[in-house]
Amino acid sequence: MSVSLMTIPEKHLKQLGLTNTNIHYQLNPDDLTEQTINRGEGVLNNTGALCISTGAYTGRSPQDKFIVKDAITESSAYWNNFNLPIDEKYFLQLKEKLLTYLNKAENVWVRDCYACADLAYRVNIRVINENPWSNLFAYNMFLRPKEEELESFEPEWTVMQAPGFKADPKVDGTRQENFAIISFTHKTILIGGTGYTGEIKKGIFTVLNYILPNDKNVLSMHCSANMGSNGDVAIFFGLSGTGKTTLSADPCRKLIGDDEHGWNDHGVFNFEGGCYAKCIDLNEDKEPAIFKAIKQGALVENVTFIDDTDEIDFTSKKITENTRVSYPLGYIKNAIEPSIGGLPKNIFFLTCDAYGVLPPISKLTPGQAMYQFISGYTAKVAGTETGITEPKATFSACFGAPFLPLRPDFYAEMLGKKMKEQHVNVWMVNTGWIGGRYGVGARIKLRYTRAIIAAALNGSLNNVDYETHPVFGVAVPKSCADVPSALLDPRATWTNKEAYDKQANELAAMFVKNFEKYANCVSKEILSAAPLGN
Repeated sequence: MSVSLMTIPEKHLKQLGLTNTNIHYQLNPDDLTEQTINRGEGVLNNTGALCISTGAYTGRSPQDKFIVKDAITESSAYWNNFNLPIDEKYFLQLKEKLLTYLNKAENVWVRDCYACADLAYRVNIRVINENPWSNLFAYNMFLRPKEEELESFEPEWTVMQAPGFKADPKVDGTRQENFAIISFTHKTILIGGTGYTGEIKKGIFTVLNYILPNDKNVLSMHCSANMGSNGDVAIFFGLSGTGKTTLSADPCRKLIGDDEHGWNDHGVFNFEGGCYAKCIDLNEDKEPAIFKAIKQGALVENVTFIDDTDEIDFTSKKITENTRVSYPLGYIKNAIEPSIGGLPKNIFFLTCDAYGVLPPISKLTPGQAMYQFISGYTAKVAGTETGITEPKATFSACFGAPFLPLRPDFYAEMLGKKMKEQHVNVWMVNTGWIGGRYGVGARIKLRYTRAIIAAALNGSLNNVDYETHPVFGVAVPKSCADVPSALLDPRATWTNKEAYDKQANELAAMFVKNFEKYANCVSKEILSAAPLGN
């Protein structure tokens, strides 16, 4: 088995309580891959990527994510179905149990890394895992210190993750055996009972969503970002399936990052050192950058193979629809390193509207932008295996509700302030249906969406006429280069205009209903941006 030649930080680990003598520290991807294969926990595909199974959990478990309720968080955290409180005593006893488990393990893997490409906000992280492939994930996703930095590395936050360790809900204060617990007092994240690696990165993202806006006046964002040749930065917000990763991976622009960013007074910076992309239905034609990133050093999760080959079947949902790949940012040819850009000029809210109501693009006022940001709307269609074909509206505050420990209006007010001060254009882009709802209309072609975004970025949409949408009140362009004008007005694409009006008003009512929980804590400017309806 390969070993690291670097010095293990024994002093710090013993202070933590980790006394296991078989610690693999700061191993490189090749060693971690080799160890995973030797342990029978993974295989290589035909391009040399490591393919593993995360076990029973192939996605996050929001109902099992907790924040320790203590003097720091009691009055500041936004307690809800995503931010579940847990008493400190349960955190402390689970930490001791988890350490005991790791100390008895045959091997333990430790990695020092950090978050935030802008070093003014750097957060040093120590990740402790019970298997090598989870440690490879940490290598791929977090920023990597230089070897000389490790000699004086002081971790600010610690992540301990052990899929094989299970809580006892009867005595440990959890809902079930798996858990992810954040303590802001102890600056520690505990993850047990689940091998889904996304819990590691989203735990740190939740931490940054608390400390950066609260303490540093930095807006933390669940978004992708890229930059043009003239330095203009674009931000893409959107829930899963809306095209956030696809549309930001533009070969004509430099990629800053695909998922987590901060926005300060000088510009936008990536929190991460890698990408964690969905693999379902991946193909080289539509997403060549991601497809080519699946190579040696990449970690692919929960995929299956084409029969009798070592080629991944990207269409397969046999294990899960949430198949994933993690890889260093440098695997994307046009990525910026360090991943820092200037001030944004355009923000895109991406929604896959399966009701076929929203325009392919519309321009938002600051009030409308804050309203739509808090709403975080998309509409999903269930998989055909369930037999359900009706669209379902999904609202996720700030396009990332599960990771927001503070109230959504707090982030929205920061967004509005920065938009106004820095004169940023905000656009809502529907990547979903046109001409009717799902099952009647058609999905907007990707080439039209790309042309629409290109027109917004190059400024040509600043020189066209607009009309106001009668229900949502947004400004809709009457023309756009390389896009049929007939597609820009969603009502005009419906054969039955009365059916469109009915559907538009129904969707507007969903927005209003969802927003009721925020109505008492937002400004009049935001409230006045609600859909008009009839």
